[in-house]
Parts: sequence; structure tokens; C-alpha cells
Amino acid sequence: MLPRRFAARLSSSTPSASKTVLRPFSSTQWSQKAPALSDIEPDQAHAFDAKQKDFRQNLSEMQRRKKEQERQSAQSQSQSASSPAKSSSTDSAQTQYLDAAGLGSLSLSAGEAQRKSTDPDGKKKPGTGRLSSFIYGTEEGREMDREIERSFSQVLARGKYVHSIVIHEVKPDKVDEYVELVGSWYPKMANMPENKVHLVGSWRTEVGDCDQFVHIWEYQRYQGYHASLHAIQNHPDFHEFDRKLKTLITSKKTSLMQEFRFWPTSPPRQLGGVFELRSYTLHPGNLLEWETHWQKGLAARREVMEGVGAWFVQIGDLNVVHHLWQFADLEERRARREQSWSVPGWGETVHRTVPLIQKMNSRIMMPMPWSAIS
Repeated sequence: MLPRRFAARLSSSTPSASKTVLRPFSSTQWSQKAPALSDIEPDQAHAFDAKQKDFRQNLSEMQRRKKEQERQSAQSQSQSASSPAKSSSTDSAQTQYLDAAGLGSLSLSAGEAQRKSTDPDGKKKPGTGRLSSFIYGTEEGREMDREIERSFSQVLARGKYVHSIVIHEVKPDKVDEYVELVGSWYPKMANMPENKVHLVGSWRTEVGDCDQFVHIWEYQRYQGYHASLHAIQNHPDFHEFDRKLKTLITSKKTSLMQEFRFWPTSPPRQLGGVFELRSYTLHPGNLLEWETHWQKGLAARREVMEGVGAWFVQIGDLNVVHHLWQFADLEERRARREQSWSVPGWGETVHRTVPLIQKMNSRIMMPMPWSAIS
């Protein structure tokens, strides 16, 4: 089982004749109906804020426990530096702790290990050759050289996880059939440990390209991605599912991406409200600069808005970045975005990042009943 607990725990029984199934993390039932903005009750921002506060407090406590465990692990390793076997045991204990806590890729150790594997002794690598020595003779130059030599995934991402974003364009008169089909198949696949995949969430677009459904999956590196595809497509029911799906959609689009190291994907939560997926196509070569400015911008935004995750595409639509946000409703979205301008640092983030953008797109989405993040 993978560390992050994105897989929704559904009832082991099959849907009844009335086409109802158990909502993830709940004993209540939901009918096979596509969600809509009209489902949002007005003036419920206070309830959203209360759930958000509880979620952040619980997450903070989990992170505090993780750091305490890492501190104790570091002390143990320093005391037994001459004993490799014991050090390995400590690492295993730490991994088990993170698994039990459900932190998964929330742990900074994933990306840190990736960076350390590139430069184990922590020393900066100077440029090679006379020209390189001339240009990169300064400390700043050598740091630039290191970033150029490393791949974007090493600089920007925490390399333990790969995410896919799958977008289905559904025929308008087939939406209910699509919800029934996918709602019974996706959670089932995510709940099978041998598939080595977690379903981060599923949403229906309400403002933007309507009748468009967005699904985000999580894998352990590309090895996990290959293993997941192999396991799922060899499931005895896959070909029947695939045959039915093709009769309900007009197109399917998939991109593989990684999360930014400064913005780990949220663990499962049920805050309610609406989601906004903002997609940016950057001018080529500007991804590192985007990451630098948004690392500061996110700190400002998180004071007034609830972020879900941020990813950059590695295979598919290149130079594309996705940011996913959650709000109580559209009025709260407007108010929170306006409030952002009063937070120090946000104005500078906008000023620095707007010139990096070729085009941008915004979708307002509703979570599907089986979505682990809703």
C-alpha cells in the first residue's frame, strides 16, 4: 500500500438496483447524479471556514509529529553512525511512521532525498573547463550552473510522486450514464493495493467547458505508473469498462505531471464548496522563475485561500502549470481573491509572473461523490 491514503474506502457491496453507493469516508448514500453548482447552499461560508480550520489544525499536528519523529531519527542516526544496520532500521521505522500517519508525499524527505542523491556531500559543483570557470567563478554562478545541469524535475519537484490529469469530454445526453460507470470503476481500481495508484479526486466542470470531467491520479514515480496501467488493463472487467466508456465520451486527454516541491498535494478532506482549476501555459524556459515567485506567492495566498495542489506537466502539454483551489462558493472566491491584494507579497508575485504567461484558463468544478477531496 502506498503512503498517501487517497483511495476512498467504499462499501464492499455492489450498488443496489436504485443505483446508490456509499460516499467515501461516510455512511451516507448518494444517488448516481452529476454534481452541479445548484447543489451549493447559499451563505454557508462559515461552515466551510470551520471545516478548513479543523483540517489545517489536524494537518499541522500531523506535520509536528512527523518532524518530531525525524528529529528523533536524526539523533539516533548520529549516535549510531558507525552502525549501518541500525541506521537502516531507523529509516524503516520513519517510513512506517509516515505511512501510519497518512502523510505520504507531505513528507519533505522525498524531495530532499532526491536532491541529496544528486549531490551527496552537499558541496556545490563548480563549472568545468576554462570558459565555464570564467563564467561560473562566483558562488552565485556555481549555483546557477548546478541548476542548469540538473533536470527541471530535480529542481522543481519532489520526485517521489507522479500525477496524471485525465480529462474526459462527455456527450451531453450521456452524463448520467458516465457518472454511473466511472463512479463504480474508478474507486474500485483505487481501492485495490495491487494497482499501486491513488485517486486524488474527480470533478465535473460547471463553468468553462461544460460536461467535461477532470480526474487526478497519483503514482509512485513512473515505475508505479507503468505498474498501475499494466495491472488495471489486465483486470478481467477492464475491456468491458473501456468499451462502455468509449460510447459515452467524445475525447480523452491525459498529461503526466509532478507536484511542485513547495506545494504538496492535499491529503483527503471534505470541506464542501466549489473548486477552481487554473491552468497556465508559460513561455518556454520560464518554469524555474515561475516556481521561485510562486513559492513566495503561495505563502501570501494561503492566508486567505485554501490551495489543493500545484503541478507542472512533464509529458503532454509542455510548459503547462495547473493550480487547484477550493472555496465555499463563488462569492467567497471573489471576496478571497480581492483580499489577497492586502497580503504583503502577493502584488509582487502577480507583477513578476504575469509576463511569464502565454495564456491561461479557469474552470469552476464540482467534486464527484466518490472524490477523496471534496
